[in-house]
Amino acid sequence: MYVLSFLFCGFLCLIAQIIIDNTKLSAGHITSIFVSLGAFLDIFDIYDKIVSCVGGGALVPITSFGHSLIHAALDRAQESGFFGLAMGMFDLTATGITAAIVISFFIALIFRPKN
Repeated sequence: MYVLSFLFCGFLCLIAQIIIDNTKLSAGHITSIFVSLGAFLDIFDIYDKIVSCVGGGALVPITSFGHSLIHAALDRAQESGFFGLAMGMFDLTATGITAAIVISFFIALIFRPKN
């Protein structure tokens, strides 16, 4: 399981490095592509099969963020209908987003930009 997790994460890094080396896309573009890829794979229940095969290694990369967004949105949509899509999208990811905002705020207070 550890080897499969390592290989999966390494494969995603390899794809990202190939994209960076051969295109003019920025890191933000590639991150958006991977989030969208994780969401797309979750719509067709492919990402859940990847998680069952490689374990936690599939839950670490940025693709898992897209997976979490869509997975929660689809679950909540079954319960609450159309409005459940928006509500469910932030159920699983709210903690991570909040932590990123709070930590970024405190880091911005400590460090000063060069310009």
